[in-house]
Amino acid sequence: MDKIKSFEELISLNEKHKPLLNLRTYLETNSAINIEKRELLVCGGTGCQSAESQLIVENLNEEIKKVGLSNKVHATITGCFGFCAKGPIVKVFPDDVFYVHVKPEDAKEIIDSHIVNNNIVDRLLFEEPSIGKKVTKHTDMSFYKKQMRIALRNCGLINPEVIEEYIAADGYMALGKVLSELGPEKAIEEIKGSGLRGRGGAGFPTGLKWEFTRANRGEQKYIICNADEGDPGAFMDRSILEGDPHSVLEAMAIAGYCIGASEGYIYIRAEYPLAIERLRIAIRQAREAGLLGTDILGSGFDFDIFIKYGAGAFVCGEETALIASIEGERGEPRMKPPIPSESGLWEKPTSANNVETFANIPVILNKGSNWFANIGTEKSKGTKVFALGGKINNVGLVEVPMGTTLREIVYEVGGGILNNGDFKAVQTGGPSGGCLPKQFLDTPIDFDSLSAIGSMMGSGGMLVLDQDDCMVNIAKFFLEFTVEESCGKCTPCRVGNKRLLEILEKLTEGKGTKEDIGKLKELGEIVKDTSLCGLGKTAPNPILSTIKFFLNEYEEHIDGKCNAGVCQALLDYYITDKCIGCTKCARVCPVNAISGKVKELHEIDLETCVKCGACMDACPVNAIIKK
Repeated sequence: MDKIKSFEELISLNEKHKPLLNLRTYLETNSAINIEKRELLVCGGTGCQSAESQLIVENLNEEIKKVGLSNKVHATITGCFGFCAKGPIVKVFPDDVFYVHVKPEDAKEIIDSHIVNNNIVDRLLFEEPSIGKKVTKHTDMSFYKKQMRIALRNCGLINPEVIEEYIAADGYMALGKVLSELGPEKAIEEIKGSGLRGRGGAGFPTGLKWEFTRANRGEQKYIICNADEGDPGAFMDRSILEGDPHSVLEAMAIAGYCIGASEGYIYIRAEYPLAIERLRIAIRQAREAGLLGTDILGSGFDFDIFIKYGAGAFVCGEETALIASIEGERGEPRMKPPIPSESGLWEKPTSANNVETFANIPVILNKGSNWFANIGTEKSKGTKVFALGGKINNVGLVEVPMGTTLREIVYEVGGGILNNGDFKAVQTGGPSGGCLPKQFLDTPIDFDSLSAIGSMMGSGGMLVLDQDDCMVNIAKFFLEFTVEESCGKCTPCRVGNKRLLEILEKLTEGKGTKEDIGKLKELGEIVKDTSLCGLGKTAPNPILSTIKFFLNEYEEHIDGKCNAGVCQALLDYYITDKCIGCTKCARVCPVNAISGKVKELHEIDLETCVKCGACMDACPVNAIIKK
């Protein structure tokens, strides 16, 4: 693309490229379209890419070529549709047909049946459990009905590697508006008026952060995009970068103009290769189009963006540790004050926001602060993206308005508990959050409501747990993670969390005492109060919340029981009357603890058994139980 020299030229390009999206947006825009043409969009997120979605695109286009429809039909890659458990996904426009679990070998049937003969491939449709039948459109799926996609608005709509498609979706229009009409002060007022708060976990008002940074003097200032998404099971930011990288670049340029910065850094962990590759493509395209670099849109504003790779340290999600890492130092948090807005990267005023926060900026400025402020709750505006996982039917990426209840997410968006199980708890906020029992299912999801009951929104991890999950083991799992990820700079986190983990290990091994529960509570509060950064201050949350709401499970472990059947040291394996005497269990036992003749009931010697579970896995009739 040639360099765009003015806002007026950008507006002209926006109108010129809008037909690129007509087939995909006609339902919302009532655009005039040629119904003989079709587009097939294939999910190109990390999960679907690993399931050969790129090969699906190639196969689809090859089959299209074979039937002579290349001038009317085209398949292309796009960002994550969010319904990760059902991928790879193929969506057909303008038919609005949603195919799930597509394989490369399905391409021929999709083209021959659907495209050539207008017969939908029934076997590839999603079966909606709530109505017990298959549906063709994503709008008929409970997973999508409660969602409102703002940060994810372009994921699944545009090809993230084609800047023309982003421009067609009103891309860079907000940047042009700020440079040509609003100016930095009015733009900041718009962001403040929207009520947007940081989506990385702390929830600090974004407009205020920009205002503070702008007010601090400095010949050089910096914008940082925190893409160091390290929570186990979290993939919100990564999906935005993979599916809509230009939205983040545009927002960073806007932020740079507002605070007076000429450089921006995207700090991203090196194990996100797809996100990195698409960022590289987007940055190159934006530079070539004159949307990054010098004299952007003829405004005299200079701003460029660089990628900085992280080594995967969870603590580098904390902004001062992240800044230290960019500077080439060890990724450790620094004392505050001074805050980064005063003295950040290379001791210059710096504003750091996470990916999801930036993704909201262009649409706020395009649609207005009032539009955004009317979504959500009084103190938590807009939407929030969650990575929904665990014992839930509809695993995936969801974006819902603030104020949506946990019950709505678990039972409507999430489709209920896997295998009709019983809900036990939902853990929000990743390793830093708390585990909430069923009495809190009607709690609205917002910054203040979750904090009030001992959890937090965090960056957006949400793990659903059922009756087969042990809450003591869950607390141990998350503490193992934070102990491993602690930078070790401060004693409360380095030593205190290690002692907490040792007590949890005692409990799960059946060696705990009643005094251990009091020690966990006391030491947990000390670690929260005295740690240097957010990692240490929030690490005890899973322990304190599970003690508060699931004290009976801690007491069971002290009595040598794990009723969830998880903690191996507290379990014994038994063979029931269902045994058919096939001897498979005996043959896989590593210590010869199983005896019995062929076609007769077998028996496990509990003294010899090492509780490895190999026998249970080998039994063809589920005759082995543990209790």
